[in-house]
Amino acid sequence: MRIEHAALYVKDLEQAKDFFETWFQAEAGEKYDNQKTGFQSYFLSFTDGARLEIMTRPDMEDLNKPSARGGYAHLAFSAGSREQVDKLTARLKEAGYSVISGPRTTGDGYYESCILDREGNQIEITV
Repeated sequence: MRIEHAALYVKDLEQAKDFFETWFQAEAGEKYDNQKTGFQSYFLSFTDGARLEIMTRPDMEDLNKPSARGGYAHLAFSAGSREQVDKLTARLKEAGYSVISGPRTTGDGYYESCILDREGNQIEITV
């Protein structure tokens, strides 16, 4: 089996779509809008076939997102090389995103950095 897609609730759907398109070369499908419930979503496709569904709804509860908590922890994107990890991390930092770690080699041998998107979701950038 393979994971068909992962999903992420966001407060600002358009901002999240722009973030993934701008920084991670996502291609958004058509917006889904359920007029009855207010639920809206986009499926984002990435070059290797991975997909991410970003979703919002007016009654969504947005809780604090400490880094060490139960549940999903982060999304990880492969930049292809250490140099690309460094470059993308620097560009995101210049654009005002919080770099919370790295770039660095972790204890298990990954070269990575971690940033927070505008809503506090952790994004890992690795080789």
